[in-house]
Parts: sequence; structure tokens; C-alpha cells
Amino acid sequence: MEFEELNIIKPILKVLREKGYVGPTPIQEKTIPLLLDHKDVIGIAQTGTGKTAAFAIPVLQKLHERSLKTTTPRALILAPTRELAAQISESFKIYGKFLSFKHLAIYGGVKTVPQIRALERGVDILIATPGRLIDLMNQGKIDFRKIEFLVFDEADRMLDMGFMKDVKKIASALPVEKQSLFFSATMSNQIADLTRDFLKNP
Repeated sequence: MEFEELNIIKPILKVLREKGYVGPTPIQEKTIPLLLDHKDVIGIAQTGTGKTAAFAIPVLQKLHERSLKTTTPRALILAPTRELAAQISESFKIYGKFLSFKHLAIYGGVKTVPQIRALERGVDILIATPGRLIDLMNQGKIDFRKIEFLVFDEADRMLDMGFMKDVKKIASALPVEKQSLFFSATMSNQIADLTRDFLKNP
């Protein structure tokens, strides 16, 4: 299969061609059509299988297809570590090269003021670690009313790192009507419970 067969829009296909990517990985082939069809999805995939593109491409495409004038985030991606948040941010930069979306990664270990200023300037895609996001939520610095997509990346690691309470608090602050995507390397009972809380017929 080639990326063209997945109904991906031209500005994203152009990037994929520039990068020399011809066909999707198995997780991309299975996930992208479902996400473009507005389904909630659970993807079980190890690191290195191309799962970031499996959600970044359809999220960018759906945001592009439904243009909206807003300065508050429309997509929220939760990641367990600052390294992963930075990596995801880089992927959105790459795949969104020919689209005009602003993305921002926020995580702990750095000052909050520059992150708050960037949020105030407006952002479409917010990538965040749960701890820092809760911190900014508590300061009233984040408006979730326009969120259309929620992505949990490496959900099993978030649980292992004790972010469960934070994740539930964040999810409960989001609009009911949204599309949710859930990526994990393993499917434990705890993960299954979490997906039942947040996803609709995934």
C-alpha cells in the first residue's frame, strides 16, 4: 500500500514524498483511515513503529479540513516525558510543514512564563506532559473549550509514572464531543479501564 491510497491531503503527501516515505507502516495503515473516518481508536504499538505519524497526519488533516478561527488549542496530545513531548512536537512541525498550524510543547523542568506567553499568542496543537499541564490549568492559563482531538501517547508509561489522577482530571475538563486516540505498548487491565472511561466505541 502507498500513502496516496489513504486519502491523505496533498500538502501532507508532499512532505511524505520529500522525506522519501512511500508506504505506511502497519500501525499507520490501520489507524489513519479510522481517524479520518472520525472514529475513536486504541493503537497498541511499540516505540519505533511510526505511531506518531499515525496520529499526527490525521489530526493535521482533520484540522485543515475544518478550518476554525480560534487562538485556543484544538488538539491536545498527552505524553509521559518531556523527551517524548519534544519529539511529537518535531513530528507536527515536519508533517505540518505546508499547513499553517501553530503547535507548542509544554513540560516541566523549564520556566512556565515562556510557555504561558506562547499559549497567549495562540496555539492549535498542544503537546503536554500531565504534570505541567495541570500546573497551567490550576493557574487558569489554558482554555480547553475548542478541543476536538485528545491523544494519549504511551499511556502505559503515564500509568507507570503515576499520572493517572492528573490524566483523569485533564480529560474531565475537555469537551464531551471530541475524537480520542489512545496509544500504548501494552494492554493491561488498567489501560482497558482507562479506555472505557475516555473512548467511545473505539
